Amino acid sequence: MTIHLDTSALVGALTAPRDSVDRLYTFIEEGHRLRVSSIVLYEWLRGPRTVGELRRQEELFPREQAVPFDTEAAAQAAALYVRLPRPRGRDLDLAIAACALVDEAALWTLNPNDFSDVPGLRLA
Repeated sequence: MTIHLDTSALVGALTAPRDSVDRLYTFIEEGHRLRVSSIVLYEWLRGPRTVGELRRQEELFPREQAVPFDTEAAAQAAALYVRLPRPRGRDLDLAIAACALVDEAALWTLNPNDFSDVPGLRLA
């Protein structure tokens, strides 16, 4: 199964105290294909990251392999924005969800309530 990481999961696994790193490695050991979208990469890179955190991210999720927020994902995100109640302020979450939906992937997030109303989105 393909699993996209939300920014919260990436932060939880790669930054101190790395509370979610065990779950990350469980996904890897189970043979899941783990990916990050360009939107998650953007949110990750704009945060205060150490050299070690950036190195770990590049080893596990090289930036050139990020799932692009392309025209299909943009259309999907816009459709979600129109369809969902109270979408304001959720632009990036909807873009992240759209990337996972277009890639037919589940989404691993530490904030499941942020995505619980997205139709068709499977949470890992």
